[in-house]
Amino acid sequence: MGPNTFSEGKALAVLIVMDHRATPAQIERVVDVIGEMGYRAKPMLGRQRIAIGLVGNDGRVQSARLEGLEGVRDVIKVSKPYKQVSREWREEDSVVELGTGMVIGGEGVVLMAGPCAVEGREQILDIATQVRDLGASVLRGGAFKPRTSPYSFQGLGVRGLELLAEARERTGLAIVTEAVEPEGVAVVAEHADVIQIGARNMQNYPLLKRAGRIGKPVLLKRGMSATITELLLAAEYLLSEGNPDVILCERGVRSFDPQTRNVFDLTAIPLVKSLTHLPIVADPSHGTGVRSKVTPMARAAVAAGADGLIVEVHPNPPEALSDGAQSLYPEQFAELVAHCGPIARAIGRSLATLQEGAVAGARKPAPLASA
Repeated sequence: MGPNTFSEGKALAVLIVMDHRATPAQIERVVDVIGEMGYRAKPMLGRQRIAIGLVGNDGRVQSARLEGLEGVRDVIKVSKPYKQVSREWREEDSVVELGTGMVIGGEGVVLMAGPCAVEGREQILDIATQVRDLGASVLRGGAFKPRTSPYSFQGLGVRGLELLAEARERTGLAIVTEAVEPEGVAVVAEHADVIQIGARNMQNYPLLKRAGRIGKPVLLKRGMSATITELLLAAEYLLSEGNPDVILCERGVRSFDPQTRNVFDLTAIPLVKSLTHLPIVADPSHGTGVRSKVTPMARAAVAAGADGLIVEVHPNPPEALSDGAQSLYPEQFAELVAHCGPIARAIGRSLATLQEGAVAGARKPAPLASA
């Protein structure tokens, strides 16, 4: 292998940095040459530079052929095991736009709130209205629930998705809900604004590939025993299938100590932000599993730089069919919001607010029927 050859086993990625004066014709020529070499080209327009990513499987890239093209300033090998999610690939922070006009990864810290599971129409519409009025911009709620025990409540399925969609129409809140198998991704995407890949499915590669091709933002939760590198490689599956709209989520990892459900890894938040351009949100509900610990850890997550919080809120936690012990009462969620706002401002951010256009587009609420 010569000095002007890049080789990298099964995964290869090279970043071609264009001169800021490069013409469209020069950029197109680089894209064409990458195709002629048998690789895929991904042009990326940034605020400070234009770059073209080269990705492929196996083989060698003759860097001299690329360096000699007009308008090329530099050719850089991406050294991380994950490529497209790395800061080497993209220096600027990615911002994920939701269907309601809300964005994650910008200046605002986005609050996602709602019950662990959709239990019925009255329940989800009631809590959706409450969390919206208290400051949430996104409604969370599970329609399909992968539970540790086969005898636990498994969710309402498609009916739950329909109720979530109705809640969006009433409130203007974006919807995040989980897909648990590749065959179910399409129906979740039909109803939701963000597809959640849960901790148990972080390395379900067929599910990741399908979600990467569906054309909807994905919230990817860290697995219970996953390293940061494994989380980023799971995200790489989504981007490699063509989906750049990925939101990472720290939700705690398994520990030997049973005092809390998990160990909420606050260090993961600044670490992930240094390694990847993708936004990251924090889940202090699953991270602690204890209602009284959710607000303190939410405060800490905002201070650590999280781009959002995903919090379980239930109108009556003792009667919740799933995760009642870690679900906040609405008044406790109000307290969380009140605490996190000043912390966000202290680090130069703010809590994101639901855009008026999203609320204006919501339908006038109809009288509630029994669940």
